[in-house]
Amino acid sequence: QVTGHLDDCTCDVETIDAFNNYKLFPRLNELLESDYFRYYKVNLKKPCPFWNENSHCGIRDCAVKPCPSDKVPDGIRSGSYKYSEEANNHAEECEEAKRLGAVDGSLSEETQQAVLQWTQHDDSSDSFCEADDIYSPDAEYVDLLLNPERYTGYKGPDAWKIWNSIYEENCFKPHNVKRPLASGRGESFIYLTKWFSSVCVEKRAFYKLISGLHASINIHLSARYLLQDTWSEKKWGPNVTEFQQRFDEVLTRGEGPRRLKNLYFLYLIELRALSKVLPFFERPGFQLYTGSKGHDVDMKSRLLEILRLAKSFPLHFDENSFFAGNKKEAAKLKEEFRLHFKNISKIMDCVGCFKCRLWGKLQTQGLGTVLKILFSENLIEKIPESGPSYGFQLTRQEIVALFNAFGRL
Repeated sequence: QVTGHLDDCTCDVETIDAFNNYKLFPRLNELLESDYFRYYKVNLKKPCPFWNENSHCGIRDCAVKPCPSDKVPDGIRSGSYKYSEEANNHAEECEEAKRLGAVDGSLSEETQQAVLQWTQHDDSSDSFCEADDIYSPDAEYVDLLLNPERYTGYKGPDAWKIWNSIYEENCFKPHNVKRPLASGRGESFIYLTKWFSSVCVEKRAFYKLISGLHASINIHLSARYLLQDTWSEKKWGPNVTEFQQRFDEVLTRGEGPRRLKNLYFLYLIELRALSKVLPFFERPGFQLYTGSKGHDVDMKSRLLEILRLAKSFPLHFDENSFFAGNKKEAAKLKEEFRLHFKNISKIMDCVGCFKCRLWGKLQTQGLGTVLKILFSENLIEKIPESGPSYGFQLTRQEIVALFNAFGRL
């Protein structure tokens, strides 16, 4: 059902599918398995800046260690009490989250040494993201290949709260539309359709980017769902029912296919950024430094091949339609855009499950880097062929997030 033309673009679903599936994705997947791209430094211990976690066992704690005994209801702690159904469920959820959500931070000593030598640059003046302080004692390197994004048992009111906060407070959308993932709210679709036809292209685009990111994450969780969990084995695989609840046209009263089209829109925006940032990576002085010279040269060559392939895509999104009107109004809207997205990146520190938080932070930083690239076109064009690039810079964190986030799409 997801087919044909994409709104606000000159492109269609079929062109993207063919280009991605046969040309780009196989190459990108190989790149993401290399040392430079598999290790991401993240602080998973930052407190939520917007609200206090007040559940008996905030899953944020359960995900990597047992709940402190004083947070567990008495009925669970003492076997002599009759367990209430609610307390019992809470204990099971806690254990499930702890087992499924634990993050494997193990790195070999050799890798740690190489990682320490990765060069760092920071440039947050035009940042769309609240980046972690990678020098914080709480920031740790995580091997993304050992921590795949998948269903972790993180669901219910806490997960809803995250997305509600993103849509209700930080997304340019009509207030009539509540909870964009709630099935059975046909009126949401009607309001959204009216709103889309009356609002500027920038606000439409912002909403579609967030909706596309949401759809992407939900597809990952549906595709790698815990299907079987016995003492002898865990089996992960596609959960079709879970997917249908979120995207089926009938069950979502028309919203599901639109969400999937927003995923294609997000893909186009990120692809456009990759095509634009080529001059930054083409400079002889830029290297994907891991300490293994032959490997680094090979990886840079593969990286440039992917970026040139991205540039060759025939039906790119035209970002010149963004902020093209009155200069004063455009500047105001751009700053609003930036602050909205920065807020969304901060909300990721409120995600209760560490593994979900890891991938949420990585994907929002990736999209924030995409926006930074698209809004820095003039600076990128002025990058000298040799010597430092003072006007435009990407940190290693941003580079790793940019390509891994695109890999998720």
